[in-house]
Amino acid sequence: MNSNAVIARLGKTLSAMKRAHLADGPANAALRRNRLERAIRLLSENRAALIEAVSEDFGHRSGYQTLLADVMSSIAALHNAHKHLEQWMQPEEQEAPGEGMQARVQYQALGVVGIISPWNFPINLAFSPLSGVLAAGNRALIKPSELTPRTAALLAELVKRYFDPLELSVVQGDATVGAAFSAQPFDHLVFTGSTAVGRQVMRAAAENLVPLTLELGGKSPVMIDTDADLSAAVERTLSVKTFNVGQICLSPDYVLLPESAREAFVDNAQRFVREIFPSMQANPDYTSIINERHFLRLQGLLEDAQAKGATLVSLAPEGEPNASIESRKMAPVLVLGARDDMKVMQEEIFGPILPILTYQDRNQALDYINAHPRPLAAYYFGPDPERQQHFATQTTSGALVINDIMTHASVESLPFGGVGPAGMGAYHGVYGFRRFSHAKAVVVQSAGGEYNLRLRAPYAEKLAHIEAMLSA
Repeated sequence: MNSNAVIARLGKTLSAMKRAHLADGPANAALRRNRLERAIRLLSENRAALIEAVSEDFGHRSGYQTLLADVMSSIAALHNAHKHLEQWMQPEEQEAPGEGMQARVQYQALGVVGIISPWNFPINLAFSPLSGVLAAGNRALIKPSELTPRTAALLAELVKRYFDPLELSVVQGDATVGAAFSAQPFDHLVFTGSTAVGRQVMRAAAENLVPLTLELGGKSPVMIDTDADLSAAVERTLSVKTFNVGQICLSPDYVLLPESAREAFVDNAQRFVREIFPSMQANPDYTSIINERHFLRLQGLLEDAQAKGATLVSLAPEGEPNASIESRKMAPVLVLGARDDMKVMQEEIFGPILPILTYQDRNQALDYINAHPRPLAAYYFGPDPERQQHFATQTTSGALVINDIMTHASVESLPFGGVGPAGMGAYHGVYGFRRFSHAKAVVVQSAGGEYNLRLRAPYAEKLAHIEAMLSA
């Protein structure tokens, strides 16, 4: 179906889903559990096909990475929602404002939620928010990225198999379909992607006053303090930087380390990467860059940095090329002497390039982080609890991980979200349930209606009472 036909059907599909939501009434716990169970079965029973589709879209994508980060992590989120569902659904009793009264917060489904998911984790970033959407009793429309068309087509086919189209549907199409999708009058819209596109989505959603959850990105810093275990910091940083070859919104985007530690950092990086990837070009564990355009963009970042005086250190295995446009596999590269006038420090990298900045005083590193837009995550390495807390209080980021990289993303009991240019709103676990629910205030008046009487004229006696209270 061409894009115009898909766009023409969008409004009708959404309207039909909204009507069904109202006609069927609130989804009870049993139905919500059933929807979560079907989503789990969809992923579990078709994991081999999903792994294959994702790899075909990437040119090559490690099957283990897809199984762990896309399939297993999504199932974990769905299981967590299933486990805690009835607890989350309970009204929250509040302190009564007056004698004989009741006050509570009751969580109510919003209706139909739109999910625009990106290409880098095309399953997880659709199904992880979906776990909260379904737990809250909503229906959903998913718009996968056009950069992973095989995965999108497979998801559309599988969703039809496991769900009624008025419960959950997938919309396929290019960027024009995505733009039309973001302009629909959803009851809530989730977008995961770049900050630039996030601005466009926000503008489109504003026309219908659609509330948004934006999961964007930015440049997530790694600060290695003077007392840190450098070897551990290098290994943990590069474990994540090589996972999906850095094509992760939470991937470390640059490292700040003491000037005296630069040479040791490079030595440790070369040793570690060659241990875990003795080969890359023919290694099934090493993932390709998603497409030629992104591959050439990354090569352009390196060329620009080198032209402006940076030193490039390739971590390619001995005897292998630094990069191959045929396989779109690109070895990690350290950029020494990175500066803010280089493109590699001006935009989110989203690839296996790691700029290295040095500092002489640790406060200089904090000042640098704070002088730039707030990131989706910040990573700090150092053993001292006081210094850890100082970093936590003196910097602002969507999340903070101490002595590791990206660990928070798989902890369902923590909120996942950005701040400022890195996004707005958070989900995962109960935070997703609440994000995709309306927290309705419910007050039950006392039989005598005493709380209402303070609003009733005449006011003279009431005014004297208030004045006495304020003067006490």
